[in-house]
Amino acid sequence: MQNNSGFWHHLSAAPHRSLFLVGALQGVFTLIWWLYDLSGRYAVAGTFIAWSTPPTWAHAFLMIYGFFPFFIFGFLFTTYPNWMNGEKIPPRVYMTTVLLMTGGIALFYAGLVYNQSMVALGVLTMLAGFGVAFNALVRILLAAKGQDRRHAIVTSAALFMGCLGIAAYLLWLITDVHFLLSFSRHAGVWFFLMPILLAVSHRMIPFFSSRVLQDYVIVRPYWLLWIMLACTATHGILQLSGQIQYLWIVDFLLAACALYLSTRWGLLRSFQVSLLAVLHISFAWLGIAMLLYGLQSYFHMQNPESIPILGLAPLHALAIGYFASMVLGMASRVTLGHSGRPLELDGFTWQLFIGFQASTAVRILPEIIPVFGSFTPVLYLLAGLIWLACFFLWAAHFVPIYWRPRIDGKPG
Repeated sequence: MQNNSGFWHHLSAAPHRSLFLVGALQGVFTLIWWLYDLSGRYAVAGTFIAWSTPPTWAHAFLMIYGFFPFFIFGFLFTTYPNWMNGEKIPPRVYMTTVLLMTGGIALFYAGLVYNQSMVALGVLTMLAGFGVAFNALVRILLAAKGQDRRHAIVTSAALFMGCLGIAAYLLWLITDVHFLLSFSRHAGVWFFLMPILLAVSHRMIPFFSSRVLQDYVIVRPYWLLWIMLACTATHGILQLSGQIQYLWIVDFLLAACALYLSTRWGLLRSFQVSLLAVLHISFAWLGIAMLLYGLQSYFHMQNPESIPILGLAPLHALAIGYFASMVLGMASRVTLGHSGRPLELDGFTWQLFIGFQASTAVRILPEIIPVFGSFTPVLYLLAGLIWLACFFLWAAHFVPIYWRPRIDGKPG
């Protein structure tokens, strides 16, 4: 009983502990499920299974709304009070959030095997947990007086769009109206994840860089952030309306802004400190991904009857290269800093991060270099295996920290 009590006490001592723990486990579970499905679909191993919900759309939901939010809430629950000098999030709020979202994920997986009604119940439960978290963060935002709330306003608006995206997926499961599924997918990427990652990158990368690089000058132009957010929103609207031939106009502009910031923020200098370099490398993928999106749109405009030449390569460069890598980097930093450990990335974790970049490259390789197209199924599976191996080892390295006390003896 004492051990269980101590486990629960440490796990609930700070918001990021339980949320990062479940996020790490979910990152492993969802890749295992996806690889199992792919191996059966490509007849590599196992047999093809008829899930209650189309696996492609289940995979999209699990990654957008069932993986990233655990890390996003663990991070924002920690940073919102710091950003706006507000009250700390009470344990009952973040533990309710994690329990509801974890229960929803469990129901979702069970529903994939049994029936779609159980999937819908899981999505509803996740939406409830999402709502609890959103309400707590908005309360801090509204109570802040005389503080810089710009980044928090962006992330709060994006969280609201995340709520709408989950609700749309739930309604799609009930009504089978395809537009709801389309809205859930595109809103999840362009109205939810992108604004949050952009705002966090804009605020934290220059700040972290200034703490460890000598004679570092913080460059954080807000007008550039507003342009990038406008491009992101426009991309999402054009995608939803099916006007992909015009995406290149905003995608090339967004790519130029991202590449400019990568240079000004000191991408090359960041390699002096590996814990900082992981954030800069992750952000560099944003510029690459938007260049790929722009090229794909431009060529589609030239030949509207053709199939998009780069397939899902731009999406995976964005989702794995930028989103997932940034989450891994930020989670590593928060875990180290809030456990009393030195803010230094050990060689093992650095190698895992490099492996993570390799999984992104392998995933997009067959779609950007046609000669590899004949190896597409094998490369898809290989990319997933690399992702899973790196993330599993990262989780095994960091997860035990979440149920142990800080090594410096401080609370939290």
